[in-house]
Amino acid sequence: MIHIHEKTLKDLEFSTVLQQVSEHCVTTLGNEKALQIEPYKTQETLLISLKLTNEYLSSFYNDNRIPNHGFDAITKEIKLLRIENTYLEVHSLKKIVSMSLSTNEIVTFLKKFETYYPNLNEFASHIEVTKAIIEKVDAVVDRFDDIKDNASNLLFDLRQSINSVKGKINQSFASALNTYHGLEYLDDIRESVVENRRVLAVKAMYRRKVQGSIMGSSKTGSIVYMEPEATLKYSRELNNLEFEENEEVVRILKELTNFIRPFTPLLEKYQAFLIDIDVISAKAKYAQSMNAILPEISEDRSMYLRDAYHPLLYLNNAKKKEKTFPQTIELKQDSRIIVISGPNAGGKSITLKTVGLLQVMLQSGMLIPVHERSSVCLFDRILSDIGDNQSIENHLSTYSYRLKQMNYFLKKCNKNTLFLIDEFGTGSDPELGGALAETFLEEFYHREAFGIITTHYSNLKILANELPNMLNANMLFDEKTLEPMYKLVIGQAGSSFTFEVAQKNGIPFGLINRAKKKIERSKVRFDATIAKLQKERSKLEKTGESLKLNEKKKIQEADKLEETNAKIQKKLESYQELYDSNQRLIYLGQKVDDLSDKFFNNKQKKALMDELFKLVQIENSKRIKVTPKEKKVIKIKEKQVIQEVEKKVEVIREKKKEAKKKAIETPKPKAILRVGDRVRMQDGRAIGSIDKIEKNKAVVNYGIFTTNVSMSELELVEAIKK
Repeated sequence: MIHIHEKTLKDLEFSTVLQQVSEHCVTTLGNEKALQIEPYKTQETLLISLKLTNEYLSSFYNDNRIPNHGFDAITKEIKLLRIENTYLEVHSLKKIVSMSLSTNEIVTFLKKFETYYPNLNEFASHIEVTKAIIEKVDAVVDRFDDIKDNASNLLFDLRQSINSVKGKINQSFASALNTYHGLEYLDDIRESVVENRRVLAVKAMYRRKVQGSIMGSSKTGSIVYMEPEATLKYSRELNNLEFEENEEVVRILKELTNFIRPFTPLLEKYQAFLIDIDVISAKAKYAQSMNAILPEISEDRSMYLRDAYHPLLYLNNAKKKEKTFPQTIELKQDSRIIVISGPNAGGKSITLKTVGLLQVMLQSGMLIPVHERSSVCLFDRILSDIGDNQSIENHLSTYSYRLKQMNYFLKKCNKNTLFLIDEFGTGSDPELGGALAETFLEEFYHREAFGIITTHYSNLKILANELPNMLNANMLFDEKTLEPMYKLVIGQAGSSFTFEVAQKNGIPFGLINRAKKKIERSKVRFDATIAKLQKERSKLEKTGESLKLNEKKKIQEADKLEETNAKIQKKLESYQELYDSNQRLIYLGQKVDDLSDKFFNNKQKKALMDELFKLVQIENSKRIKVTPKEKKVIKIKEKQVIQEVEKKVEVIREKKKEAKKKAIETPKPKAILRVGDRVRMQDGRAIGSIDKIEKNKAVVNYGIFTTNVSMSELELVEAIKK
């Protein structure tokens, strides 16, 4: 069971990540759920979530885009459906139809493109696709959100009657209007509308002469608004019909609601499904915004984050159009704890938080901004102690609070734990706090936990150097400007550059020297040595970068050499054949020479002819019969090989001549070395001065250290001035 403490999430600013993810949601409920994302409890559910997000991300880069999943929440409608004898209004029905359409479309789409989205299709496969709700509502409600006339026979008849009565009202009102206008009983405006009814604007003095009902009067009282008697009769009839119409509409809505009520669990699934899709989509959009990927999930206990970016820093810098520096860090069984040291403002804490936040994000089903060659493993528990933890409410100092944290770590820390501690051991006496911190670190080490800590304590740097499965690391600084380079280097502790930084910030040189005298000489020398090594490391880093560029060229050259080697091999085979052929000819030549010598001495022609015939027969027995055409081809090949051999031999002869000439030339006399001369090792770079010469050996002083070197291994750089 995976458990990540709430304090760890707070330390790593995970809530800010969730806020940014939620902003990519298109629905209110999706936004709310995104803010509640937390690390998964089991590895199985986590891996499914990661695959879903990764598949949705892939949809942004192909032609098969997943359909829109936006919806209006139906939470209130679901509550009403659970209460008997309630009914849904038309706008609620429309929301349900819209949600059903969206869900059906997405589920059908994922089924169709199962090859592209196997995990999303599996995720959606439990959702039932039905058109029953859509068809039923569409049969009753029109596109203007009104109940259709043909929803029931009674409704059709009522609306026909209503239209007829409205016609009679208009007709009777027009008749009364014309009559009373002719009698000049009406005001200039003639008519008005009161309570949604047409009324006559009668002059107050004639109100008793007009038959009808008084509906009101003007502010001055000069006009009385009256509904004619004939119109009034039809208006009452219209009211009755409209009441009956409303009753019939309610009955139809109740019937429709009762039809939908059994689908309530399905509608809940629809809404939950679309919320999940909204959150998955938001995670994918968030991943796209920072080029995040799904790295390889390693089964063994190892993590390799290559070119890893801190998500919050990356997005913030992207807005400002500033560069963000990635980090590469590896944790595995034989290097499971890394101790990062070096001056403040160099990026130690950011590196620590980057590893922690990326791990929490991954274990919450999010993709992370790392190189595609990265690999990660999953931890059952992630513990952190980052930032100033002084508690005013609990009256605890920073150190007391940190001790409580360490106690919690000791209870929970095991081989499946990742711990992250910033400024380990601070808050107490440096010597005593450092000793306690060292003990804690040893305990975490023996429990085989994985972790990263940042510290200024020398004893922790030394411990990391002594224990085989723990490594030192530092953040590179420019040796000239002392500006941070934001690059993590594994394998070496970092100096705090205390005095160098103080000098850079304008502290008087005299004060810095007085401070140096107040501390142990060995400490200054140790820190100075580390600082010097770091400067050397930064130079090596630059050299390393150029070597990497050359590495590609070397690989290409190696490929070319392989091809050349294959060609040479073929040529060697041809040369071997030529050599064997020449050896045979030499052998025959020797035989013929022997026979000639024999004949010269005994002058016996018959014996000579017999021997020659025998020799020819032996040679012919070894020959393979070939056609004249094949023979011609073999001759051409042999000729080509001979020409090539002659060229090669000529080159070799020229080289031998040059070598002989050089050998004849007299070598330059070697310089005589004296005490005080500046010298260096042959093929070396470091320059030192000779302190002493004894028995063909020199004591060379390099500033930090001295060494005994044979005189023959030294070369003169600069002779001492006499």
